[in-house]
Amino acid sequence: MILLMGIAGSGKGTQGKMLADQNKMHLISMGDVLRMYVTGVQRERMLAGGLLDDHEIIAIVGNVLAQIPDDEEVILDGFPRTIKQAEWLIDQVKAGKFSLKLGLHLVASRSAVKQRLLKRGRLDDTESAMEARFDEYERSTMPLINWLNNNGVKVVNIDAERPVEIVNKDITNNLKLE
Repeated sequence: MILLMGIAGSGKGTQGKMLADQNKMHLISMGDVLRMYVTGVQRERMLAGGLLDDHEIIAIVGNVLAQIPDDEEVILDGFPRTIKQAEWLIDQVKAGKFSLKLGLHLVASRSAVKQRLLKRGRLDDTESAMEARFDEYERSTMPLINWLNNNGVKVVNIDAERPVEIVNKDITNNLKLE
């Protein structure tokens, strides 16, 4: 399993698809999964830039991962996002349910990703929703990266402001080092 992390608009979806295709891996994009599975109040919260709580996310991820054969590799795009989610994942790894190879953190500035998000034009890419997601990312995910590194998961920072092909080559080179 490879974790793909980064602020909204950092290129996780693009790089995840490329990596999955190149390595014949499953790609679980939490953004896509959540857009499919949430309804009502949860959807309203997400459209406003909020996140679902850890229990909701863990239940969804557990169900999705249960559908993938044990011997097949997975890229998790956008999970975990909090330390509580990471603790659950590490517990699953310790129980032998998954092997966790590496975390890839796509690093990009707010200004760079804001331009990307405005171009893609999704309903949840409003100015206020973007700012809320950026703030939540800094509050929850940035401490998570340190936590993962301190708990035996190597996380590599990748400069995601460069052209797509160069970012992909950097990711591929880091995977070869594993």
